[in-house]
Amino acid sequence: MKRIVIADDSGTARMFTRRCFEIAGFREAEFAEAENGLEALFKLREKSTDLLVTDLTMPKMDGTELLKRVKTSPDLAAIPVLVISSAGNPAKEKELLEIGAVAIIAKPVSPAKLMPVLETLKRQWMA
Repeated sequence: MKRIVIADDSGTARMFTRRCFEIAGFREAEFAEAENGLEALFKLREKSTDLLVTDLTMPKMDGTELLKRVKTSPDLAAIPVLVISSAGNPAKEKELLEIGAVAIIAKPVSPAKLMPVLETLKRQWMA
């Protein structure tokens, strides 16, 4: 069973993201939710995680800082990070990919937007 941590300061956004994953074929996944980057880091360290999905704009620690901390931590660096953003900023997207994000999806999230990313991740998980 895959474990997915969803970090977003909006409870509605977390619920909607989770539902999109379920529709996209991850009904059996275990989901953990975090309201900010600090809480997400705790959840990542608490239990082995297969995917981190993070928003960019959050209190306490934003998604960019969370991505940097995950990718520079020997214990967490292998976790794929999917960024969900309403920014639509090509320079920011380039920066996030260079830091180590596997993909950036524009809000609003939908199962159709998730499918290509999830197909790529499934192949990596099978390898």
